[in-house]
Amino acid sequence: MFRQDRTNPSTAVSTWKGRKDLPKANPSTAVSAWMNGGLAGGGAFTAFGGMISQYEDSGTTYRVHAFRGSGSFEVLAGSVDVDYLIVGAGGGGGGGNNGSYFGGGAGGGGGGVLTGTGVTVTAGTYTITVGTGGAGGASGAKGTVGGDSSALSLTGGGGGYGGGSVSDPNGGAGSATNGSGGGGGATIPSTAGTAGSANGSGYAGGAGALFSTTHPSGGGGGGAGAVGTAASGKDAGNGGNGATGKYGITASTRTYAGGGGGGATTTAGTGGTGGGAPGIVANARTGDGGVPNTGGGGGGNAANTNPAGNGGAGIVLIRYVVAA
Repeated sequence: MFRQDRTNPSTAVSTWKGRKDLPKANPSTAVSAWMNGGLAGGGAFTAFGGMISQYEDSGTTYRVHAFRGSGSFEVLAGSVDVDYLIVGAGGGGGGGNNGSYFGGGAGGGGGGVLTGTGVTVTAGTYTITVGTGGAGGASGAKGTVGGDSSALSLTGGGGGYGGGSVSDPNGGAGSATNGSGGGGGATIPSTAGTAGSANGSGYAGGAGALFSTTHPSGGGGGGAGAVGTAASGKDAGNGGNGATGKYGITASTRTYAGGGGGGATTTAGTGGTGGGAPGIVANARTGDGGVPNTGGGGGGNAANTNPAGNGGAGIVLIRYVVAA
């Protein structure tokens, strides 16, 4: 059992603020430094907010505040230069249709990915906004654009929506300055939607396609690292891959903001790496959603009255050095 009095015998037990344990990664930090879920320490700098963790990479210890939902980064004292990762939410996939016209919905675009270093934070409250995923389109309808994520006066845009198979088959553009575009839907007998464009540093989606009179296919949504592919004949387009790098939760490489795959009556598109959802072939179920807190795009649906997949929510990480 943890004994506070043995770690810091001069501190009364009544000052304990709702935490049981102290990370082994920083055993020199006094128990009395924990306040309301936040970890103080790292010299004179004291901050809390989000889910706090630490890891070591090449002899340097980093502390990370991970926000999987909107909140506040509270700096109580001191100043420090931080690194950041800001990922917008993925766009919703486009709905298919099996009514008067068969239709293939498209994949939603991945959210925008912003990374950077050297932003100085001082005492104060910093508002963190984490975007929610765009909604998948109902039968034959387009999805909606993913929500923007923002922190430190910077914004990661949401991914564009996937085009529907009946109404608005064209894919949507990515939001803000860096969201990726959604794919284009397709409707028999005559309409193949165009791809949604990237907005800044994201990538475009892929166009929809028609084949004979019964096999429309949706395009793949763009990812933060690659374009979504266009549909071809009976085969839907694949979602573009996300952006890959060392993004702060651990020392391992991670990938975010893949595009969603398009829906088809024969071969659905795959989701892009980084949380993009696959599209589905014609059957009676809801489409697959992008992986939560990756900014992945939702998958498109096909020949189906159920909705397409929702986009995955975004994420915000703030990291700084506590020992080197």
